[in-house]
Amino acid sequence: MLVSQPKPASEKSPYFDIAQKYGIDIDFRPFIKVEPLSAKEFRQQKISILDFSAIIFTARTAIDHFFNLCEELRVTVPETMKYFCTTEQIAVYLQKYIVYRKRKIFYGAGKPEELVTIVAKHAKEKYLVPVSDVHKNDLFDMLDAKKIDYTKAVMYRTVSNEFSKDETFDYDMLVFFSPSGISSLLKNFPDFKQEDIKIGCFGPTTAKAVKDAGLRLDVEAPTPEAPSMTAALEQYLKKANGKK
Repeated sequence: MLVSQPKPASEKSPYFDIAQKYGIDIDFRPFIKVEPLSAKEFRQQKISILDFSAIIFTARTAIDHFFNLCEELRVTVPETMKYFCTTEQIAVYLQKYIVYRKRKIFYGAGKPEELVTIVAKHAKEKYLVPVSDVHKNDLFDMLDAKKIDYTKAVMYRTVSNEFSKDETFDYDMLVFFSPSGISSLLKNFPDFKQEDIKIGCFGPTTAKAVKDAGLRLDVEAPTPEAPSMTAALEQYLKKANGKK
């Protein structure tokens, strides 16, 4: 089995339990990686970070790339800047770069609509939203509906991880977590034929990408019975092994 994610840092990962329980080999290999935009590339967007009074962060990756780019641009972010994050975990991650003050950091519980409700209470702010070159538009549609003044700033990009031509690619199952992973598979292996290879994925957008690519989806998460990818895999392997 190939899982298109970095190898878990902890030996307590459910993936290792599954491998031992069902006697399968699992390789971990991300199909995609994130690269920063250079200062030169960012300047081409003609965005001045100091023109904004608030930043919206939807991921810790966005925080890293924002502050690293500020350093490269020699931009000192003012202490008056306000930060709006989709979750508390993302908000707490800000401590890596700034002194955490509750009066200027706001966060939701994970859903875009919750964050937009908080943002709307600060409608006079001018917002900057650091994003990848590939991103969902749900949040921006909601910000538009509330007439929030915001600007998207591409600060990093998602690119395919290259597989070498002599690299063995012999798996019974492939597991994906993003549409970009499917794109990378087809880029690295343009003659890929699924045949008996099983494909598992997490999330509805990834499932759509699998089907749009003309591939067969064999294992899908989340579902009411399998809220995680590992739960879905265990459910599938139990059935395949004839276990109840």
